[in-house]
Amino acid sequence: MQCRCQLGFIVSLLICLGCGVSNSPDSPSNASTPEAKRGTIGFSALTLTNPFFQVIADNMTQEAAQHGYDVLVVSGDLDVKRQADQIDDFIVKGVAAIVLNPCDSRSIGPAIKKANAAGIPVFTNDIKYDGGEGKVVCHIATDNYQGGKLAGKAMVDLLGEAGGQVAILHFPQAESCQLRVQGFLEVIDKHNDESSDAKIEIVATLDGSGLRDKGETAAKDAIESNPDLAAIFAINDPSALGAYAALKAAGKEDQVTLIAFDGQPMGKEAILEGKILCDPVQFPDKIGKKTIEMIVKHFAGEAVPEIELIPSALYYKKDAETDPELAK
Repeated sequence: MQCRCQLGFIVSLLICLGCGVSNSPDSPSNASTPEAKRGTIGFSALTLTNPFFQVIADNMTQEAAQHGYDVLVVSGDLDVKRQADQIDDFIVKGVAAIVLNPCDSRSIGPAIKKANAAGIPVFTNDIKYDGGEGKVVCHIATDNYQGGKLAGKAMVDLLGEAGGQVAILHFPQAESCQLRVQGFLEVIDKHNDESSDAKIEIVATLDGSGLRDKGETAAKDAIESNPDLAAIFAINDPSALGAYAALKAAGKEDQVTLIAFDGQPMGKEAILEGKILCDPVQFPDKIGKKTIEMIVKHFAGEAVPEIELIPSALYYKKDAETDPELAK
């Protein structure tokens, strides 16, 4: 009788131990399966009306699932106060990490500082935090400065022999766009220093907010103020397509050439159709996946770089004609 009781106790103990192992989120068996839930990553995107940021969000979500994380995606809607409130909400929810496309590269600092105080690591992608109050573990983005130089090269190739007037559709609140314009202007300035007879003149720099409607309004102002305008450099595809609408309405789509940035499907289609000359293309899928890779490395105790840059590449109509994405 005593042996039978002891045997029953041992069996019960083994069952309890077995249950403990199977339910522990830190156990080896669970750690190796994608379904093992490790927590939630909060992502506040600049805006989800721009497909570029939706691609980042989708790829973050897919990649995070492979490592046991959910991703809670919200849109900052270009409003830094709204984004700061979203960070507060992430803190209350106890997320494992926070990822941002800052709606304002400086003003988001106090909200990042709050997350730091709560012990939640903050990462940024596409748009870099450019302040000193908060700390960001790692920034993952296109090499926007390099991409801006590619756009400048494309403009010199277009206008270099004759020169001409150029307008820029900017989004100065975003550090990524600041870098694009910086790289673009450096190449233009170098060309002008070396060529006194074919200068490229920047006649207007207007805020198109990276949006189609505001890009159209800004381009309309540039067209009306500069009747001899030869080209426009737009910092992304939506604002470039807004500019094309303004050019078409003014009957100047054949006079003014557009160079944009991004390589979103809408931009690639516009390049194929001849509405945009070219784009330095970004790879938002890589940005999303690389962001999760950096978060996972950080939690594993590995050193991660402060900045992880992904080079862009010029994309013309000849590239669009052989692009498998456009053949679907």
